[in-house]
Amino acid sequence: MDMENLRLSCLSCKNCPLHETRTNVVFGVGNPSSSVMLIGEGPGANEDLQGEPFVGRAGLLLDDMLKIIDLDRHKNVYITNIVKCRPPKNRDPLNTEQDACMGWLRQQYLIIKPKIVVCLGRIAAMALIKPSFKITAEHGQVFDKDGVKFFAIYHPAALLRDQSKMPDTFVDLKNLQTLIREVAPETYENM
Repeated sequence: MDMENLRLSCLSCKNCPLHETRTNVVFGVGNPSSSVMLIGEGPGANEDLQGEPFVGRAGLLLDDMLKIIDLDRHKNVYITNIVKCRPPKNRDPLNTEQDACMGWLRQQYLIIKPKIVVCLGRIAAMALIKPSFKITAEHGQVFDKDGVKFFAIYHPAALLRDQSKMPDTFVDLKNLQTLIREVAPETYENM
């Protein structure tokens, strides 16, 4: 299955109660041939309205963060979330909701075959790196899982709430750029 057919299938998903309150399924955006996949926790209000991940204030910040290391959401990365529908009032997605959506994410992962997965925030890192992940202690570290490099940074929304984490995030981004150049240099071709 290709990404477009997977997206079309996902649009009618009713695997959990989140489908009852969504405006749009927020499937993903970017280059499905990318070696770098960014994964957040779930869509917020702006994302639910527009049907695209990371389009609100946090999305603008994420775009700026990507630009610092020569990445672009439409050219050389693929961005998605664990859950594809907005949890009410932007609460954290429940484990049951994450479990219900994990099949979609797994299929996206299999299509993309990333060399590097960047977890945007604690919830994504706990779901994809390890359940005991501590974002304050383990952000910026590289975890190898079956040859794929997993890397977590603070969620852009967390940075908007606590700008004291910006310097650490800048260092993490530059380390991510080095990792990409080592593991997936094709990411920067034609940029």
